[in-house]
Amino acid sequence: MLTLRPSDERGYADRGWLQSFHSFSFADYHDPDHLGFGPLRVINEDVIAPGMGFGTHSHRDMEIVTYVLDGELAHKDSIGNGAEPAVIRPGDVQRMSAGTGVRHSEFNQSQQPTHLLQIWIEPDVRGIAPSYEEKRFDADAKRGRLRLVASPDGADGSVTIHQDARIYVGTFTDDESASIHLQAGRRAYVHVARGEIDVDGTRLLTGDAAKLQDADMIGLTNGHKAEVLVFDLP
Repeated sequence: MLTLRPSDERGYADRGWLQSFHSFSFADYHDPDHLGFGPLRVINEDVIAPGMGFGTHSHRDMEIVTYVLDGELAHKDSIGNGAEPAVIRPGDVQRMSAGTGVRHSEFNQSQQPTHLLQIWIEPDVRGIAPSYEEKRFDADAKRGRLRLVASPDGADGSVTIHQDARIYVGTFTDDESASIHLQAGRRAYVHVARGEIDVDGTRLLTGDAAKLQDADMIGLTNGHKAEVLVFDLP
């Protein structure tokens, strides 16, 4: 069963320096029908103005994955990353396991807006030591296929998250297509970061998403300048 999550029904916050769309309830946006999907708790699409960002703040017991679409983001944290700021750019996937607690800041130090997705996944273990990881996946690795970028075991060079969940990213246009098989009892969330594409025959546009349950295979076809994230979830 496929349930569409239209882009224009997401929560939205405009702070001047930050425009943010919330796929799930977050901060001042609360929707009891969209509190999360399995352990997937947050997908925020953020556009951060040049020279602006999030000052030092804390997290605990959450897997935080950041995926930059355009621009760059500088990161510093309380566990020693960013003495010289760690800067992530398009193609980079950053994972921070908050565990027992971590403080960090995120700033756009460039002269152009930074466009990113920040993803929160609830871990399957609590109270672990906080940790940080980032890896790069170039454009060719994602073109016309679903590239594994996060997993519980670091498979295929992906970042490691503390949850039985997997994140795939792919770009599709023209006749490029891909499919993914789901094990029995699992679910999937497909988020279109940009462009448009058919998900099991349903057309999704930029910012749209689809929740899929009781499916053993998901097909992505007829993409047009599409960049897609697929979450395989318990």
